[in-house]
Amino acid sequence: MELTNDERLLAMLIYLISFFTAFIGPLIIWLIKKNDSDFIDFHGRQYLNLFISSTIYFVISAILAIIVIGLFLSAIVGLWVFIITIVAAVKAFSGEYYRIPFTIKFL
Repeated sequence: MELTNDERLLAMLIYLISFFTAFIGPLIIWLIKKNDSDFIDFHGRQYLNLFISSTIYFVISAILAIIVIGLFLSAIVGLWVFIITIVAAVKAFSGEYYRIPFTIKFL
């Protein structure tokens, strides 16, 4: 089945809007459109899994900050989230079902 431009654009928007609203924007798009498109549902789930996983990784980093390594780990996780969000947005716009690496599958 051919993806529409709207599906690809909304899937990409899930990732891009996260730079401004972190959780609420992607969640709203996903909740409104998840039943209309399997593609948007897939990318919404991928982003929410990324958000939950990165939150867990940041909490672990904060705990490890006591022994300094957490500061470096936090910087690495932040950079990874930034880069992977851009990569996932590009993949979504190109119509790919992209699985984000190192995320825990909650949804």
